[in-house]
Amino acid sequence: MAPVLTSPVVSTQWLADHLGADDLTIVDATVLAEVGGDGGADPASVSYATGRDRFERDGHVPGAVLADLLADFSDPGSDLPFARPGVDRFQAATSALGISNGSTVVVYDTLDGRWASRLWWLFRAYGHDAVAVLDGGWSHWLAQGKPYDLGDVRPTPARFVATERPGHWVDKAFVESVVAGDERATLVCASPRDEFDGVSGPLARAGHIPGSVSVPSGSLLADDGTLVRDSVLRERVALVPDEPRTVVYCTSGVSASVDALAFAVLGRHDVSVYDGSLAEWVTDPAAPLVPVAA
Repeated sequence: MAPVLTSPVVSTQWLADHLGADDLTIVDATVLAEVGGDGGADPASVSYATGRDRFERDGHVPGAVLADLLADFSDPGSDLPFARPGVDRFQAATSALGISNGSTVVVYDTLDGRWASRLWWLFRAYGHDAVAVLDGGWSHWLAQGKPYDLGDVRPTPARFVATERPGHWVDKAFVESVVAGDERATLVCASPRDEFDGVSGPLARAGHIPGSVSVPSGSLLADDGTLVRDSVLRERVALVPDEPRTVVYCTSGVSASVDALAFAVLGRHDVSVYDGSLAEWVTDPAAPLVPVAA
């Protein structure tokens, strides 16, 4: 029987206790960014890789499989980075990892949890609730002295049937209707505060969508990379009004998933991710941004 999850996050000890359990699939969702010689001022100078070499050379949680969020768990036909895959593509990618509808899935990454949270959100959006993020990810796993393996892992394919759930995503038109006051929802920006304030940013225009509340994904993490305690988490999101719906966004819809995870930990499930996020928003000259560029 697959292990039973009681939270959207699991501790390193929980995972260590369940290593080797039937119908448990551990997934490394790491995406690595390589910055060009200009220090990243030009978004085009940043390239991404799944990090299979790192997975094999530096190690992974025993039995973990590597998910390719670039090729398999994104839409290759989209002009937007990391756009969500269609139901058929998600279904095929998940089956290829050896995951069935009866599997319990634990996801982690080697960075700050944004990629793990993104894949967690995709699973939830496609009808699979038995999924959790490893709190603190790979770095916390190593810091706790947990075991790891080297080399590649080739999963045995399974059969996963995806069922797309409404309400997990919103598009640009919906966000525009919120800005116009035609829809009631709270817009939450997960980008770093400097980007929210328009001081810096990787896109052609910097700032945030009008009416947004700033809840940087990094502010939800403790020094060891785990989510902050629930009491602190509630304090960090206390500025988010109690509206019928909460829409989280960032640069490309990835870090926004960390905010979505935090809301889920607090029992808030009225959350949607704006998948296009600012990468889509800023390409429209008519789409308002605060502060307005001088």
